[in-house]
Amino acid sequence: MQLRFLSGLLATRARRAPMPRARAPRRRPVLLVPLVLLVPLVPAAAGCAAEAKPPGDRHPPGTVLRVPADFPTVQRAVNVARPGDTVLIRPGVYHESVRVAAERVVVRGTDRNKVVLDGRLRLANGITVTGAGSVVENVTVRGYLANGVLFTGVTDERLQRRGAGGSAYDPLDTARFPPVRGFRASSVTAYNNGLYGIYAFDARGGIIEDSYASGQADSGIYVGQCKPCDTLVRGNTVERNAVGVEITNASEGLSVLGNRITGNRVGVTVNSNDLEALAPQHEAVIAGNVIAGNNAADTPEQADGGFGIGIGIGGGTKNQVVRNLVQGNHAAGILVTDVPGHPARGNRISGNRVTTNGADLVLSAADPGNCFTGNAPGTQRPGGLEDLAGCGTTRHGTVPAGSPEPVQPPPGIPFNTVPAPPAQPSLRDPAAPGRPAVGLPGTVDPDRYPLPADTTAMPRPRPAPAGLSR
Repeated sequence: MQLRFLSGLLATRARRAPMPRARAPRRRPVLLVPLVLLVPLVPAAAGCAAEAKPPGDRHPPGTVLRVPADFPTVQRAVNVARPGDTVLIRPGVYHESVRVAAERVVVRGTDRNKVVLDGRLRLANGITVTGAGSVVENVTVRGYLANGVLFTGVTDERLQRRGAGGSAYDPLDTARFPPVRGFRASSVTAYNNGLYGIYAFDARGGIIEDSYASGQADSGIYVGQCKPCDTLVRGNTVERNAVGVEITNASEGLSVLGNRITGNRVGVTVNSNDLEALAPQHEAVIAGNVIAGNNAADTPEQADGGFGIGIGIGGGTKNQVVRNLVQGNHAAGILVTDVPGHPARGNRISGNRVTTNGADLVLSAADPGNCFTGNAPGTQRPGGLEDLAGCGTTRHGTVPAGSPEPVQPPPGIPFNTVPAPPAQPSLRDPAAPGRPAVGLPGTVDPDRYPLPADTTAMPRPRPAPAGLSR
């Protein structure tokens, strides 16, 4: 998280490393348990391996590798998986850190709510995917010191453990670590993890969909350092995190569509940051989302102090924020601001319903290219913002800087004490053939995502025209 609430304005400071460090997040006394990266343990509820000989390394592609019937742990099944295989996991609690290096492997639970990977506040990452085209779906991932699910081109395990990019490191060498191409997280529940729930960093050509994230000490869903991203974040429910959805140095072909982002400390952040490569951030689309009530006190304390903000753009450029319902955020509904070294430029904020926020629309960026139109705001800072900085209008002089409503962030709670979420919808047919993450995200049409009618329903896209993929 990069936006900090300070003296009535959002300013920036250096954030924590976006990749996992081999230590617990600060100010979390419960995480003084030593970080132990162990060989995956046998799941407590998985039972014994079947007596039949499991598939070997030379099995035909497209084989279903069953856990625990064929393999006692998820990692042992993944170790022999070949492109096109599916690792199918039966209900149980699996105390493992799983690493998927093979390409086009599908890791799937038979029951989203009963297949649980649990780090027990000892392991860093739940599932780390570096293999192009691989998938994680229909599982729950909880209790990891860093990330629930991580998709990344960073293949150096030491960097994965200690961090890659961030305040203690130079920006990641994108030539040494090219992005992983092709990834998908579908129907994943990620909760009570020490950094991010579902994290795509140095990854492109992917989808994060129909997932649930709560109780993360930083962000529920994070997309960082990709250009072009060619990534779609759709149909997710993100609540009770420090930050709901975070976008940092993620540019071109990134769409955040039809998500429900409520009850976090901050809803959505769109950042440029010199602590990662590929700054400045630019050209993302945020459309058709519900972003409401992001003032929850019973959430992990956000390290940079942000609170009560719906959408914050810090140094992002040429982004489109359209047809979102942004309501009931105590400091600001939509805020556009500069950050050191990165002015916010060319952002278009249009056709949203922005109401009952502390300040509905706030512009504190100096560049005259940001514009606001048709947002039905009540409070605009500066006053008359949609007239002063309307889209398609001729401007005369500099628009004065506005500021959000001053709000004192309340004390947070340890991330592992956020209550577990209710059961989430599981895949209808977990025995269906696996579908690797190839050719994603496919056709993406933000215009199919209308302005949500209210904050209670999950946003849904309009039906696609005949012949158009979802």
